[in-house]
Amino acid sequence: MRAFFHERQWAHDPKHFMANGAVLPNPEQPERIARLRTGAEAAGCAFETPADAGIAPIAAIHSSEYLTFLQTIHGRWQRIDGAGEEVIPNIHPANRSDGYPKSAVGQAGYHQADTACPISAGTWEAAYWAAQSAIAAADCLQAGVRAAYALARPPGHHAFADLAGGFCFLNNSAIAAERLLRAGHRPAVLDIDVHHGNGTQGIFYARRDVLTVSLHADPVRFYPFFWGHAQERGTGAGLGANVNLPLPRGTGDDAYLSELSRATERVQAFGASVLVVALGLDAFVGDPFKGLAITTEGFARIGAAIAELGLPTLFVQEGGYLCDALGDNLTSVLTGFQDA
Repeated sequence: MRAFFHERQWAHDPKHFMANGAVLPNPEQPERIARLRTGAEAAGCAFETPADAGIAPIAAIHSSEYLTFLQTIHGRWQRIDGAGEEVIPNIHPANRSDGYPKSAVGQAGYHQADTACPISAGTWEAAYWAAQSAIAAADCLQAGVRAAYALARPPGHHAFADLAGGFCFLNNSAIAAERLLRAGHRPAVLDIDVHHGNGTQGIFYARRDVLTVSLHADPVRFYPFFWGHAQERGTGAGLGANVNLPLPRGTGDDAYLSELSRATERVQAFGASVLVVALGLDAFVGDPFKGLAITTEGFARIGAAIAELGLPTLFVQEGGYLCDALGDNLTSVLTGFQDA
């Protein structure tokens, strides 16, 4: 399986994270790269450095206002007397239609949904090349490759068109899906991260040309809380093109695979010609977020179930945090897919 990663993705090294009022080390550590790369190579992936496709494929998803913010905000932040090393919001608008301030502090609040997406000097560089990795992998599928893997770090599925959140800045899975759509494909995005892909849902929610399906821990008591409920089916032209399958906390392999079959049935009914898998590994029973209880063997079964669709498939890395089995879980899902 061809795979893509750029060394510049190491540049993002976030420090700040807050949970339940406590300031903690950020779980989205650069060390994830080393463990994921080892896991992918164990599954037979041969990594390539992505070419620079430019900003246009990214701007097809994200607003120019937001991209300007991401590229400039850290330098502007450092000019604030007494500012911290990372851009962290402390105020948010009540609505997206509220005023757009000139202040760096105000714009941080507008473009960052939470405190889990701190922006440092290397954030834009890393996010840009994570997106380029996903773009290069999408282009592989367009060229006739049956499967590819993008080690996209930082991840992306919580990023909306103009809003970062949950460790995410550029929505790599959405960028890849749009790239494939514009090349003539009919893409479906299948998100198997433990957290709902709220950014991906938001980007495509009023559209019928991209199907979005997400299996995740029930957000009634789990991040991202406000999105990911079963009644969210799309709006306008997109009504019926968004599918959420929230799962009870602690759901294990068998129950998960049963719901996954519902997801793949919707992909088939949509008539997808290509599949983008937002590949979160944090549904693992030993992941620090402890939302679901998928085993390493269960990930192989998930990979095999996805392969049964028979579609050209792009795996875009999303979550999956530091634990001893992180690399093994990636090996398992990719091997399960290939062996099937």
